[in-house]
Amino acid sequence: MRLAAIAMAVLSPLLIVVAVALWAGLPDAWTPARTVSPQTAAGLTFPAVGAFLLFHRPRLNLAWLMCAGGLAAAISDLSQALMFRAAADGEFLLAGCLRLPAQLGWAVCGVTLTMVLPLYSPDGRLPSPRWRPVLVLGFASITTDFLRAVLRVPPAHTPYPRAIPNPLQVLELAPYAETVSVIAWTGIYVSMALAALSLAVRLRRADSVTRRQIGWPLLAFAGYILFLVVTAFVPEFGWIAVGWATLIPVATAFSVMRYRLYGIDTVISRAFVAAGVVAVISAVYFGAGALSSLLVSGYGQVASVVAALFAGAFFQPLRRALQRAVDRLLYGAVGDPGLLAERLTQALRRGDPSRALTSVVSVLRDGLAVEGVAVEVADGEPRYIESGRVGADVREVPLIWHGERVGRLLVGPPGPRRFPAAHNERVLATLTPYAADVAHAVRMAADLQRSRERILTTREEERRRLRRDLHDGLGQTLSAMAMTINMARLSLKKSPEAADELLRELHAGMGAVTGDIRELVYGLRPPALDDLGLIRAVEELAEQSSPPAEVEVEGDLSELPAAVEVAVYRIVQEALTNVRRHAQAATARIVLQRERSVLRVLIADDGKGLPEAHRAGVGLGSMRERAAELGGICVVNGEPGAGTRVEVMLPLLTAREVA
Repeated sequence: MRLAAIAMAVLSPLLIVVAVALWAGLPDAWTPARTVSPQTAAGLTFPAVGAFLLFHRPRLNLAWLMCAGGLAAAISDLSQALMFRAAADGEFLLAGCLRLPAQLGWAVCGVTLTMVLPLYSPDGRLPSPRWRPVLVLGFASITTDFLRAVLRVPPAHTPYPRAIPNPLQVLELAPYAETVSVIAWTGIYVSMALAALSLAVRLRRADSVTRRQIGWPLLAFAGYILFLVVTAFVPEFGWIAVGWATLIPVATAFSVMRYRLYGIDTVISRAFVAAGVVAVISAVYFGAGALSSLLVSGYGQVASVVAALFAGAFFQPLRRALQRAVDRLLYGAVGDPGLLAERLTQALRRGDPSRALTSVVSVLRDGLAVEGVAVEVADGEPRYIESGRVGADVREVPLIWHGERVGRLLVGPPGPRRFPAAHNERVLATLTPYAADVAHAVRMAADLQRSRERILTTREEERRRLRRDLHDGLGQTLSAMAMTINMARLSLKKSPEAADELLRELHAGMGAVTGDIRELVYGLRPPALDDLGLIRAVEELAEQSSPPAEVEVEGDLSELPAAVEVAVYRIVQEALTNVRRHAQAATARIVLQRERSVLRVLIADDGKGLPEAHRAGVGLGSMRERAAELGGICVVNGEPGAGTRVEVMLPLLTAREVA
């Protein structure tokens, strides 16, 4: 079988080459206006692609149809070329006899490639027994036209030097030849259209994978039929039908082998958009040019410029409108990602903030037409929201917010919907940023709630610590000092030496009290901020760091709120501690930048960066919490081997806002 397929794949193009050589050697008087037809393309491509398919799947009936139909097309082309060659050499009887194989090859090619092949694609079976009348109609129509051509009477007027005689002519059929031709070709076009319609019916009823499989041959057959009909009225477009005919075997091979089927909707979408843009822009250009020529007669250059400006102004809005229309045509009510984004925005505005993730997964599931969508927020306590059933075979899409991964989107297998793949990419590209914003908001809300709880807990713990330190430490020390003073007063007159010893103990006790008070004050606010100011305090931390960090200051930092100064100092202190302990860096840099209402802080190093499976520890968590307490954000980025960046943004209230 493989040898037979290879023989047809080699023989058919060889016959086409011989036919082209014969056409090229004909005298001008005997050369037809068109020597290359869709049959030529079929003879070159169908047997080769059919042999390729048979080499992988020897029992594939569709491949044998392609080989047989392509070989019949090559025989028809060669027979026609030999017929005109014989006529040019004066052998008219031979030329008339060659008409039979030429018409027979055409009939076999037409039945197999334009009717049987689409009806039995892509699985080798009819969609249902109800489509058998289409086969009967196509076979009857092509047989009728074949008989008409074989039995016809040569026309009295011909563009060639002499009419080629027909040894099989039937004079009695001459009055009905034109009517029979119209009826036959009407049946041929109808059966071809119905054969392509069978693919559309399969497309509507099939699952998502089979739909993508059917999409390629449907596009190829529909385009071929369209250009074939156009060529019947505008012969100049015949070369488009020839070129399109070469796409049919390739599309069929894509369908049978299921090779890169995901791109069919992209091809259809871009083809429709490009054709629409070209058509409308051309109409606008020529219309504006004609109107300008009428209004400003004699100024052709001005008309051209005006037409070009009009066409340019229409291009982008038109492209977007056509893309939306094609998306809605291919994907239905959820075809426009922009409408999905608007729908998601409205759902988030009207819905409960606590159910924002539910709105996201619901809109994404409708837009992607998949069996399930889930969003998992990367948080201290991971939050997981699912719509439908995601299943085991999922696609993971990271949710990135300003360079920080805040969660992941899990997309389940596609549901029964046309061409899901490329449209899904457009939907994901449009809606993923919204999902990332919502995930970040949910994460920030959870962080804020935890921060509030920690603030309350920390405040109570701090009060308890201060009470304990003041009561158990300073309180008892001061009580002992009061007793020492009373004892010194009583022994001052009787025993001055004992009083002096008691006063020395009192002095030492006061020094201890001073130390305790200083320690308490330092725990409330770093003294360096009051003694040196924020800039000098940060520089002191940078000098003590390992490695020493470079400090850059932009803007005026002299009148910052006390809470902001403490937060910046503690964040820088913690970041430099992490650099010293974990980064293995050679250099570090600290940038303090004040804008009108924002203070930006950057701590960067050139160390080993963050590992891939990094989880935030206590230090990074405390930095984020300090920023969140002031309504700011703290983002930590770092790839392995590329260093780490801690970026903090803290809002600054104006004096009026504070008041």
